[in-house]
Amino acid sequence: MTCKTFAQTTPAKTLPQFEFSRLNQSTFTNKDLPAGKILFFMFFDSDCDHCQRTIHEIEQEYKCFQQTVICLVSLDDKNKINHFISGYAPRLKAQKNVVLLQDTKNQFIALFHPLRYPAMFLYSKDKKLIDYEDNELTVFRLVNTIRKNG
Repeated sequence: MTCKTFAQTTPAKTLPQFEFSRLNQSTFTNKDLPAGKILFFMFFDSDCDHCQRTIHEIEQEYKCFQQTVICLVSLDDKNKINHFISGYAPRLKAQKNVVLLQDTKNQFIALFHPLRYPAMFLYSKDKKLIDYEDNELTVFRLVNTIRKNG
């Protein structure tokens, strides 16, 4: 599958106010994010092979991502999200700093301004964008940025 490209021009420079749903249907907003942590958001499509390779790479680099809050957000339904994470990054699913989220209100694209799947946003402890990547081959840049800012 080719990854969808969105019409936005620049990723959100500061973390927007959002409301997503956990897979148990409870609400997840900015208020649920712990203070003083680097925040990593990945917007993905479960059927996108680029997203599949990216999440697998993030799982391989988990030791570095362990110091962040990982929010994995998709427009897909609960079953597809579970299948995606179980198939491509099963060890991530059980980690306490990983949150699986559904964008049931179709807010992510309008608020975060991703350019294409997989859209990866790294926000500093003060919620400013410090890196944006949308290429599976550039996960190493996120790792380097986390190490530098952690």
